[in-house]
Amino acid sequence: MTLLLDEFKPKPAVVRPQTHLRGPSMPFIDAHNHLGRFGGNWAARPAEDLFVRMEDYGCIHYVDLDGGWGEDILDDRLRRYKALHPERYRVFGGVDWSLWEQEGNAFAEKAAARLRAQAARGAQGLKIWKPFGLTVRDQHGTLAAVDDPRLDPIWETAGELNLPVLIHVADPVAFFDPVDAQNERWDELGAHPEWSFPSPPFPTFLSIVEGFANLVRRHQKTTFIGAHVACYAENLAWVSALLDQCPNLYIDFSARIAELGRVPYSARELMIRHSARILFGTDAGPSPEAWSLYARFLETRDEYFNYSPEPTPPQGRWMIYGLHLPQDVLCAIYHDNAARLFGLQAAETDRIQSVPDTITKRGNT
Repeated sequence: MTLLLDEFKPKPAVVRPQTHLRGPSMPFIDAHNHLGRFGGNWAARPAEDLFVRMEDYGCIHYVDLDGGWGEDILDDRLRRYKALHPERYRVFGGVDWSLWEQEGNAFAEKAAARLRAQAARGAQGLKIWKPFGLTVRDQHGTLAAVDDPRLDPIWETAGELNLPVLIHVADPVAFFDPVDAQNERWDELGAHPEWSFPSPPFPTFLSIVEGFANLVRRHQKTTFIGAHVACYAENLAWVSALLDQCPNLYIDFSARIAELGRVPYSARELMIRHSARILFGTDAGPSPEAWSLYARFLETRDEYFNYSPEPTPPQGRWMIYGLHLPQDVLCAIYHDNAARLFGLQAAETDRIQSVPDTITKRGNT
């Protein structure tokens, strides 16, 4: 009997607890998200309605990284959201790498000046997108390394302005491997061949993440947020060692519960050991479905469940396991770390007391 892989959708026969959560069990700050790409009907809502709906699910502060797409988008978000609800929303600025060709040796200083201007208008962080390290080139057409010292003025300015730098370099390790029968993300790369980054022509995965590590080590006065588990969720020992070395580094685990949930012992150890520097974020837009799934991963003992609402797990054909984190760790990850990092005032963080105690609806089947 012949069966095509995309037709193979096994239904687990194992009987295991399944906990249904409406969302996190306490108010939370979503520290890695967007409105532009994923907001859908939510983003089309009036700002007041948008934030009321988010708070109904427990999200009391939302970090939008879309300002890094351009000055027009940044100014639009500042006008539409930040001006109306500064206590519930912040948006990060970005670097326009396309200007390097025309600005030449002056690029880094001018980029730093643009960052100052973004901060003056209301941006509260810097988002660096994954083309950095993969495709960003200087005026000579040479690929720029993540730790290129010519770019130091950007990172130094962020530190001087006390702006956290949320940085995404590289991508899952499998994206850099040959797309063959041994690639665990074969399905995903088949659906998105543009996500494959073979070396050559692209740099190796390790050269990119080591460049990131060098960057963080070199700029101890700048706070970095390593997006997606410092971009190396497949190697938690590496991530933990970098956190040990660099007190200026935080991480989020947005879009990476698929990786963490298949190594639950190591993931739980990482989150407990470094509980003061891990931020909650989903990278899925203002999505109650995502918030519910992430809460299930963090809070329950559930075993062997799908990390995605899609019937077939899209990132790799495996299931995940809940971490059942201690209450103090959950408080730190859901709220306290981001509140401390972003300097939220007491009037804002005290709003955690005004949200109903029981946000989450649970039930075992």
